[in-house]
Amino acid sequence: MTVIVGLVHGGRVHLGGDSAGVSGLRLTVRQDPKTFRNGPYAMGFTTSFRMGQLLHHAFRAPEPQGDLDRFMTTVFVDKLRKCLKEGGWASKDSEQEKAGTFLVGVHGRLFAVYDDYQIAEPADGYAAVGCGGEIALGALHATTGLDLKPRKRLALALAAAGHHSAGVSEPFSYVTARKHLA
Repeated sequence: MTVIVGLVHGGRVHLGGDSAGVSGLRLTVRQDPKTFRNGPYAMGFTTSFRMGQLLHHAFRAPEPQGDLDRFMTTVFVDKLRKCLKEGGWASKDSEQEKAGTFLVGVHGRLFAVYDDYQIAEPADGYAAVGCGGEIALGALHATTGLDLKPRKRLALALAAAGHHSAGVSEPFSYVTARKHLA
């Protein structure tokens, strides 16, 4: 299920997501958005609505400090792991913890958080996750350099994924991370 798209533009991170809740061949269009703000972060999730609910309502997102790469891979992930464990979402298999996948924008930078808690920052300045992610990435790549506003690029990527993936459904939601005042 899902497509979450993100891009960096003008020193801010913009995210968009679909509304599909999929279980087997059953599709439910969900009212609760997959994209939201949590403190200075913009977030968009895939994998599980339970994980997304924890990210949105239970995760006390720490204020970024110092080297953002170091912060995201240590302080942010440590707080995230604790929240997901306490919320009953994290799992352990062969002594390796697993969670889910989501995008995070903060301080003008876009990160993907994968199910093994790795933090990835795309060199292209855009990313997409979920079952429609590959399709959305193609649309984001194709619109690079076309001088489109961020919301238009996200809308085109979401529409492409919605057209070609059975796990993606309108309506689409959008969120932009707060501008970082350095």
